[in-house]
Amino acid sequence: MARERLDKLVAERGLAASREEARRLIMAGEVLVDGSPATKPGTRYPADIPIEVVRRTSRYVSRGGQKLERALEVFEVDVENRVAMDVGSSTGGFTDCLLQRGARHVYAVDVGRGQLAWSLRCDPRVTVMERTNFRYLQRTAIPDPLDVITVDVSFISLSKIAGKLREFSSPDTELIVLVKPQFEAGPQRVGKKGVVKDSRTHIDTMVAVLGSLEEAGLVPVAVTHSPVTGPKGNIEFLAHLKPREAGCKPVAAGDIERCVAAAHSDLLAERREQA
Repeated sequence: MARERLDKLVAERGLAASREEARRLIMAGEVLVDGSPATKPGTRYPADIPIEVVRRTSRYVSRGGQKLERALEVFEVDVENRVAMDVGSSTGGFTDCLLQRGARHVYAVDVGRGQLAWSLRCDPRVTVMERTNFRYLQRTAIPDPLDVITVDVSFISLSKIAGKLREFSSPDTELIVLVKPQFEAGPQRVGKKGVVKDSRTHIDTMVAVLGSLEEAGLVPVAVTHSPVTGPKGNIEFLAHLKPREAGCKPVAAGDIERCVAAAHSDLLAERREQA
C-alpha cells in the first residue's frame, strides 16, 4: 500500500484546513497516529492508518507562547530547522512556541527546577538545563551554534545579562527578549502591587533597557508589545535584537513611543471592555 506524508494525510482527511495547519498540529503533539503521538510532519504512513487530532484548549503550555508567537510574526523571524536557546524557560511557553514553529532543537535554561511542562521535558528536541543561572553559564555548555535566543526572565534586569547574551551570540544570531518594566524601572516608579501603569515610565524603561543591550553589542532593530499582560496586569514589550556586526540600523525613539502608545491603546481598551 502507498505511504504518504503525515501532514498530507491529516489535511486530505479534513482534520486540518491546510497542510501548514496540519504541520503545526503535528509538531504541537496534537496528532495521534494509531493511538500514539506523532511529531514529524514528513514521516510517511500507510494511507489507511487511523489518525486522530486532539486539540488542546490552549495552544501553548503557558501564556508565554502567545507572547513569543506575536514577536515571531511581527518581526518576521523564521525559526524552522534552527537551534534555539530559551533563557528563563520556566513552564515552557517560549520553548513550546519555538517547537511548534519548527525549531530543530531548544536548550531550555532556567534557574528553577521542575517547572518545565512534562510534554516538553520528554521531547527529544529539548535539552533541559535546570538549576542553571544563565549569568554564570559557560559558552562551552552548549555545543551548538545558536541561531535564535529568546529571553523571558523575572526579578532581574536584562542589563545584568546583556554581556552574557552577547557572548552566546554569533553574527547571524537573532534574539527576542521580553521586556518587563516592573523589573526594570526603579522602585520609585513601580506602583502598588508591583504594577507599572504610566506610559512615560514604559518609554523611559524601554529606552534604558534597549540602550544597555546596544552597549553590549546587541542592536535593537524592532519592538512590539505583548498581546497579553503579565500575571498582575503589567504591560510588557518584546524587542528583536541582532549582533552589531550584522550592520542593522537601531530602532528609533519614535518607534518606541509608538509601541508604548499602541500597547496602552490595545490592552487598556481590552481591560475596559472586560470591566
